[in-house]
Formats: sequence, C-alpha cells, structure tokens
Amino acid sequence: RPAQHHDVPLNNQPFRHLKTPRLLPKEPWNLGLETRQIRELAPQDSGTEPERRRGGHKPPPTTTTTTTLASSHRRIGTNETKKRGAGPPPTQEADVRRLISHECNYRRAKITNRLYHTMETDSVKVESSLWVGTKRYRAVLSGWYFNWTELDKKNREKKTISVPISEVVAVAEGKAEVQPQKRAEDTDRDFTLFYVKRTGGGKRALWCLGRTEFCCPSRDLRDQWVTQLRTALKTHCPSRPRRLLVFVNPYGGKKRAKQVYRSLVAPLFELAGVSTHVVVTERANQARDHILKKDLTGFDGVICVGGDGMFSELLHGVIGRTQQEAGISEHDPTVMLQSCDLHIGIIPAGSTDCVCFATVGVNDPVTSALHIIIGDSQPLDVCSVHHHNTLLRYSVSLVGYGFYGDVLAESERLRWMGPLRYDLSGCLVYLCNRSYEGVVQYLPADPQLSSPRDNMRCLSGCRVCSESTEMLFPHSDSCSSLYSRQLSQYSIGSEGEWMSVEGRYRCVSLTCMSSSCPRSPKGLSPAAHLADGTGDLILVQDTDPLGFLTYLHRHTTSKDQFDLPFVEVHRVKAVRFTLPPGEEDDYHDEERERQSITEGAQGTPKMACNSDVESYGDGSQQYLAAEQEEPGMKDRRRKRRNFLCGLCCSKPPAVSVWNCDGELLPYTEIFCKVHGQLVRLFARGIEDEEGHEENKSCKGRCVLH
Repeated sequence: RPAQHHDVPLNNQPFRHLKTPRLLPKEPWNLGLETRQIRELAPQDSGTEPERRRGGHKPPPTTTTTTTLASSHRRIGTNETKKRGAGPPPTQEADVRRLISHECNYRRAKITNRLYHTMETDSVKVESSLWVGTKRYRAVLSGWYFNWTELDKKNREKKTISVPISEVVAVAEGKAEVQPQKRAEDTDRDFTLFYVKRTGGGKRALWCLGRTEFCCPSRDLRDQWVTQLRTALKTHCPSRPRRLLVFVNPYGGKKRAKQVYRSLVAPLFELAGVSTHVVVTERANQARDHILKKDLTGFDGVICVGGDGMFSELLHGVIGRTQQEAGISEHDPTVMLQSCDLHIGIIPAGSTDCVCFATVGVNDPVTSALHIIIGDSQPLDVCSVHHHNTLLRYSVSLVGYGFYGDVLAESERLRWMGPLRYDLSGCLVYLCNRSYEGVVQYLPADPQLSSPRDNMRCLSGCRVCSESTEMLFPHSDSCSSLYSRQLSQYSIGSEGEWMSVEGRYRCVSLTCMSSSCPRSPKGLSPAAHLADGTGDLILVQDTDPLGFLTYLHRHTTSKDQFDLPFVEVHRVKAVRFTLPPGEEDDYHDEERERQSITEGAQGTPKMACNSDVESYGDGSQQYLAAEQEEPGMKDRRRKRRNFLCGLCCSKPPAVSVWNCDGELLPYTEIFCKVHGQLVRLFARGIEDEEGHEENKSCKGRCVLH
C-alpha cells in the first residue's frame, strides 16, 4: 500500500498532532515545496514495552530521505538515465507530481479540520474552516475583528462578513435563540454568535441583533472557538456593564414602558449576561431620590425606560450624588463640578425622547439596549441653571425663554390631550405673536475651535469633542492654574470678556446639543457638539409673524435656520439673562409677593431643587406643584401666564417663563454655565457611512468611541 505521510516540517517548524493550539504560517498549503523531509511509516513491531526499555527488542529501522525536487528526479530516474540520457522519464516525473499533490491535499485536509494560531505583532490570529448552513467559510479571528469568508468548491473567496469584537454581544454553545421561551439546542459541533447588525439604507444608526450559527468539524474545535471568542471579549471589552439599575416609568409617553422593557430589552440583557435590578417608579422624583440615598455599590450604570423627564431625574440624581460625595456645593454658580463615573442609559419610551435621538441618532429600544450591552461611552456637556446662589435645574438639551416657554406653559393646561398638546399649544402661542424685552450677557467660546455656522455635525468620534478633552480635563499644574483663571470669568460680578446685548426677542434659547428629534432631524443648532464644553446661544429678535414662521419651518427642512436677518447665534460658555430696568421693578415686586406667600404658608422658603411636582403623567417634575400651592398663588400664576389673552385683550404679559428640558422654572433672571463632559451616556454619537468607516481604523481606541 502507499506510504502514509506523517509529521513533516514546514519552513523548519515541526507539525505536531496535538489538541493544543500550534504556531503555523497563515496558509501552509501555499508554501513552496523545494525542500521536504518525508518519513515513511515503518511496520508496527510486536515487541513489548519492557523489552524496549531493556534494549532487548529493536524495531526495524525507519528510512528517512531528505530531497529536493531536482534530486527526486535524479533519484527516481537513475537507472533510466543510463539508457535514455539525462532527465527523468515522463512517467516517473508524473509520479513525482502526484506525490507532491497527494501531500498538499493531505496538508489541506488537516488544516480544514483543525484550529490554527498565528502570532502577529499585537494579537493572536485564529483561523479554520467552518460551516454556516450548507456553505463553507474560512473564519478568522484577528485582533479587533472576527471575519468569515465564503469559499466555493475551488476554495476561491467570495463575500466576507466582518464583525468588530467590540460589537459582539454574546457567544453561545449550540444553536441558541434570543427568545427566553426557546431553549438552546446543545449540539456537539455548533456555536452561535450574536452581534450588532446595522440595517441597510441610509439609517445606519438603527441597529438590530445579528445571529449566525457556525458548525465545526469536531467538538474540540467548537470548544476552542468558543473559548477564543470569549477571551477576546474579555480582553478587548473590559468596560462592559455587568450589573445595572433600571428605572421604568409606566406612565410616560404612550404608557408602554413596561411592555417595551419586558419584551425587547430584558431578553437582550439576559443574553449578554447583564444582571439588572428593576424599579418601577410610582411617583415623580422617585428615581432621583433612590440614586441620592440608596447604596449603589456594584452597579455599573443606571438605566431609564421612559422619556426626557425620566432621564432628567436620573441626571439630577447622578450629578447630585457625585457632588455630595466630593463635598462640592451645587448652589455655587462658579464652582467646578466633579465629573460623574456612573453611566446613564436611555431606553426611549416617552413622548419626544430628544436626548436619545441626539446622542444615538434614532429612537429605537433595541438600538439603545445594544449600545448599553457593548459598553459604549459618550461624554455629554451639562448646563447648570442658577438663580443667584440657588441651583434651579440641570439641562442638556434646551433652556428656552419666550416662544418655547410659552408653549410649555400653555401645554400644562392640556395634559389630557397627551403628546398632541404640544402641537395645539404651539399654534395658539404663535397666534398670540408675543415678544419680550431682555438683556442677554454671554461669555463667548474660542472661535478657532468651532463655530455654530461651520456645518460640522457632531458625529461618532467627533474631532472637535476629542480635542476639547485635554482642555476640559487638564493634568498638569500649569494647565490646572490656567483653568482656575478661566473659572474666575464665570463670576457674576466679573466682567472679563463678557458680551452684552439688549433688545426685544421672540425667543432666547441655549442648547448644549443639536436638540434634534424625528420632527426636526437637524435640531435647533445642527452644528452643536455633545462634549466640547460649550453651548449655542440663539437669539431670535422681534419680527413679523411670517418671518418667525419661516424660522420655525426651517427646523423641519434642510435650509439654514440661522440664515435670516433677525436671527443671531453664538457659541458660548456661560449666559446671564436679566430684565430691563423698567420690567425688573415689576418682576421683583411680584417675586417678593410670591416669596411672602410661600413663607407665610410653610414658614420657610421653598428651594427649587427640592420642590414637589405637579403631575406624573409623562415624567414631569414641575417644581411649582398645583395640588400643593397656597391660596392665592394659583390665581396669581393664572393671571401672569394667561398667554392667550393677546387674542382678546390689549395688554399682553410683560415677561415669559423659562423652559428647561420640558420643565418650567419659577424665576426669570437666571445664570447658565456649561460644564464640559460632566456625565457619560451609554452611546457613541450619531453614526454615518463615512464616520463608521473612519472609526474602524482606530480599533476602538478613540476617547469618544
């Protein structure tokens, strides 16, 4: 019978039949065959083991021949060359070619059924042949990616699927399913890979769970693949959350938060091995109080299942707890707040979900859950709003005076309409044609870094936000002293580089992000950045109703809403808003009357940050509660905030109210300061085609990736 070829060295590296990984070239069957060492298998001897040890039994010698291709020709054709001349005969040359072909096929079969490791410069490369259905693939685990390429019958490569290790959700043995009611079919040679899959078309931000079943030639190979993939997850993704505190608001939006979490989010968390502690809230500010008072040891993040109101509760709780532990007073408007380590995740289930849309790019519970599972981290700027030395609220999207404040105030009387109340309130307030006097002072940001008119959207891996990280978090003493000098500019009594404008405005807005939503894909300020330590101040001066309608309509189109003569936009670090001297006297008289009524009813003045709330219909946190207002206070508010009186009365109200992330502020004169990268979300920013391809080259090492 023909000789059986056993262990043969390739490139001077021995090939051993071991179950442990071996170091071999990438494709050993493609290497040259100029030099080979062939060992023919000797017949099995019948000697016993003791005889071998004593030396009494000696097996027949094994012949080993080392030869090159040319020497093989000479060796095989030695006798014939004497008769026919130099060179091997055609039949013997064909035997040599068949011998080499047989050896190559043998080596290829070995590689197909075994797992191979190749040491690279910075990682371990693993590859073997796997089956997906009835098709054979060449699977490669190399560095930050896991690829599998379809092969045809002639081993020619076709299409390749590449998945970053950072986007692998889980690796399960057998044929696993996502649905908890379906049990995994534990087969000996199969394993299932769950990963992030982007949908086709232009909406790259929409994610879904990809699932692929691989079949291995043997169980040992299956076990090695599962081990290597899970090891790669631990190596490349050490910051993934393992334990989360989840707050579910059952009353927000369309009241589907519990169903969304139970059917869409909870199975994904269970699949990824993320343990959760779920709290279904029953009152407003319950989530905030829980974060402030309860022990959060062991939790990697807090998750809200609801709308922007629920996110605001978590935001205030996380920031407040961090400042308490650091011994920092939140009521000091000039203090530098401590950055929060606890991440915040958003599962959209509210009315607008503006924060989720601006940081992820889509309002989809599955997409947000996958961002949380893979541990994406997106820093976010936060704006603190003070009245003198009292903290009112924190904001991340909108602090608006005038039109936006009037719309929110009017919508409070139409809560029975649900989300449609905002559309009706907007139409009614627009018909009132209001404008208000005010003095706006702002501290401009460095125009060389970025501008609100440069058309540079803040996308995943944003360059502007990355360059701002070192400026916001200095590490050297010189940088720290420089930052301390910059903090002095925020002082209310300090002039510094403050700019001041006075006029009559339709609306005054400050936003720390684009504030985009499905109805306004570009948002209030399309070029605003999430983590550059600045905000965009938008001043819309008094104009005719048609001009203001044009400004509002451009938010829903691709046209530039700032390209109007009555609109100004500035990139700022801080803003102060005060009333003109004439309006200020009337405002202070009303404020003193409100303060006296409050002190007479309770004995001590109410702090805005500790007030009760009006309603919990959609996660609202109104600090002036209607059900707990003192006698006379409710009539006073109705008289001051009857914004529809312009349709039938001659004297409109003199002042408006502030809308702070969907909440009304009790004071008109405020001081706003932007805190760069104060909190971190489970997100990565909005992705697009070009941005996603650029982020592949950084292998997940970017600060904001």
